Amino acid sequence: MKQNKDERKAEHADELKKSLEKRLNRIEGQIRGIKKMVEEDIYCDEILHQIMSAKASLDGVSKELLKAHINSCVVRQIKEGKEEVVEELMVTIKKMIK
Repeated sequence: MKQNKDERKAEHADELKKSLEKRLNRIEGQIRGIKKMVEEDIYCDEILHQIMSAKASLDGVSKELLKAHINSCVVRQIKEGKEEVVEELMVTIKKMIK
């Protein structure tokens, strides 16, 4: 029976999940800070620098998660004969590098 994409679950180590959660919490704080800067009419250039920093932080999380995804989810599915995961991964990577 084919598994729906929405039913699939990741199987990552607790250390990875904690690391991702920690980084995402910091990014959430960055976003709150950016919002406050806008509310306080901080000079646009300063806000733009903070936005670039938040984007770079998100890119770091994406790269860490992509590595874990390939090493666990993708490898597992290929071993299970679900080679369509490679095409799915390629679509994701193309979106990431746009």
